[in-house]
Amino acid sequence: MSNLTRDHVGLSDTYASRRYFRKFEGIMQHMLRVAGVMRAEGQLDDDEVEILTRYAVKLTHTFKALGLKYLLAGRETGRFFGSLTMDARDSGFPVAEEIMTMANDAQQAVAHLENMAGVEALKDQMVQTMLGERKVPTKLQFTLSQRLYYEELAKGDLFWVQNDPQSQWIGNLAQGRRRFRLHWASYDSQVNLPVIYLMEVEDSGSIGLPKDQRRWPEVQAHLSAQALGGLKLLTIAKGFDEDFDDLHPKRLRRFHLGPMYSHAYTRQAGPLREVLAEAKAPDGQDWALVWTEEELVSDRVIEQKAGWFSTVEREVFALDPFAAAQGEDLGATRQERSIILPQRPFQVLEEKRPAGFASVRKFVVSPQGRVLQY
Repeated sequence: MSNLTRDHVGLSDTYASRRYFRKFEGIMQHMLRVAGVMRAEGQLDDDEVEILTRYAVKLTHTFKALGLKYLLAGRETGRFFGSLTMDARDSGFPVAEEIMTMANDAQQAVAHLENMAGVEALKDQMVQTMLGERKVPTKLQFTLSQRLYYEELAKGDLFWVQNDPQSQWIGNLAQGRRRFRLHWASYDSQVNLPVIYLMEVEDSGSIGLPKDQRRWPEVQAHLSAQALGGLKLLTIAKGFDEDFDDLHPKRLRRFHLGPMYSHAYTRQAGPLREVLAEAKAPDGQDWALVWTEEELVSDRVIEQKAGWFSTVEREVFALDPFAAAQGEDLGATRQERSIILPQRPFQVLEEKRPAGFASVRKFVVSPQGRVLQY
């Protein structure tokens, strides 16, 4: 868990703050290309790519909104406004409190916009200030940045601390048995990282899950409450299996996006920090993003008694035998780590070959923006 006084850093320099947001905007675009590479290799199907892309777009909108909010960080705007707080040691992402504050701002965005001058009116005032008073209209620039911030919030489609479960019908397996893919996401406040969940379930209920006004709200509340990065997939899946007798989780995946490493912004220890320091990459190429995919699949089904005269299906999940042999309890069938980084840091990584990176999938961004897997 992050130490709030030691690991959280405010980006109070205007240009450093803007470079930080440009960096994340580029990284999210590269992530979309990575999803395309994984689809081409058969690791993701079209629907899964669409879901992951949707969350990446939400993150892009969130970073855009925060970038507008803190566009004038470090400038004298006539009022104390603060600066973006990021987790410099654990994640490289903004702290979860920033996302929580933004959610509160979003609820009041319309009211703020009604009481603020329009964009064109503010631009006219800025021109008059520059020509008439011959000074930089910093206060008006700040007002305009806040106007654009609230406009971005009013558009919606942002990544929140809790993104409620959604459902997607996959197909009918037999009479009265359907298959759905559920997906939801959270911004884990313990490690300040976005986390995305995908679960495939078989539904043997009398009413299809999304249309069931009793079960669907209960499922959404249950999964949202379990969206904690510290919980093992096995714990989440077994709890779901036991709480809903007519819903059968067959596959559960979790994607941890991050940490993000940058020699200019973060202070994480380990080989990647050394690689970025040695690479001395130019602005925009001084970064590396790590993400982890966990997967838990059902191995077989057993029947358990439920009362005197009935039985229910229960899933038995397959666990990684190699991890168990090494004394590790992943609580998952498999776990795979990947990294995406620009070409120059990748070259240094290949030269140094630090321990533990041989099994990590590497996606490399060329200077032209293409993403290749090594």
